[in-house]
Amino acid sequence: MRCGAQGTARGTASDADTRSAPGWLSERVSVSFSASVAECGADEAGESCDADGGVGGYHVPVMADEVCGWMGAGEGAWIIDGTLGGGGHSERFLEAGASVLGVDRDPEALAHARRRLARFGGRFTTWEGNVADAEHAPQLRAGMRADGLLLDLGVSTRQLDSAARGFSFLRDGPLDMRMGPSSRRTAAEVVNTWSADELTRILREYGEEPAARRIVSAIVAHRESRPFATTADLAGCIERVVGRRGRVHPATRAFQALRMAVNDELDSLAAALEMAPRVLKPGGRLLVITFHSLEDRLVKRFLRRHSQAMLDDPSWPAPRPNPERRFDLPVRGAVKPSAEEIRANPRARSAKLRVARLSECQP
Repeated sequence: MRCGAQGTARGTASDADTRSAPGWLSERVSVSFSASVAECGADEAGESCDADGGVGGYHVPVMADEVCGWMGAGEGAWIIDGTLGGGGHSERFLEAGASVLGVDRDPEALAHARRRLARFGGRFTTWEGNVADAEHAPQLRAGMRADGLLLDLGVSTRQLDSAARGFSFLRDGPLDMRMGPSSRRTAAEVVNTWSADELTRILREYGEEPAARRIVSAIVAHRESRPFATTADLAGCIERVVGRRGRVHPATRAFQALRMAVNDELDSLAAALEMAPRVLKPGGRLLVITFHSLEDRLVKRFLRRHSQAMLDDPSWPAPRPNPERRFDLPVRGAVKPSAEEIRANPRARSAKLRVARLSECQP
């Protein structure tokens, strides 16, 4: 059954598969993959859940109907789910008859998805690594090209819910924040060793934190006497500086910035976008779901640069063909979740889906 413009098939994970796989963190604790919106803290504390999550937990994919429809998943299609997470989008593609390569940095997410999607047999395969390096996956090294590539950005509810992963300021755990074992640094290393200027920069650029300088001054003073070791330690330090106003936790922006720095998220996204034309067939679809303005701005600028047919400059006698044109845009602007979906899953409210199609004729 091919996904239509709005899609119809909907899948759910079995209860037997809601526990995490043996992890790569020595501090890992067994945590349910399911989580309510309240547990996620998206509304109560302002903590952002950037990938699969919301009501029903790890297996609720954002804009599943829209993604399946715009991807054109169907019999014979081969799709790369570059940010596999709980496998919700992949399940929809597989139910429509496509084959899927699921890519993720997190071995726990891969193990969970393999169990959940085992019923699809050889049509579902996985590769552990950063999607920006997906060209090293065996199928792509062998010359296969995909009909579609999905990037669903950010951190999953499952990762936030595991205190041992160190993403959450709501659950005390080691100050880690790595999305996978390949990450080169932990949040503790960043907070305890990076210079004040560098910390201020990432809080401003990645977290858009207006109190960046005051927060960093407090961090530097604290670490001189006692290095930060836990999420509660850092969140408490930030709260003492910024104060608590309303429902949004004062550490929200700083934790986002640290997570993005630890995992090189914007650099990885930029590299994955540049890779897309090399892994897609002509006519192949690129779908990107973003959850905050920094990611969306990067994606929007990339697609604009690579979709304009002609370039113009006041100093030129006439417009010139764009040598970097790679994509056509079947939909202008971003696709947003419906009011119905936002009511059912409030954390979907900030999601934006952008769609591009690799041009049949390359410059």
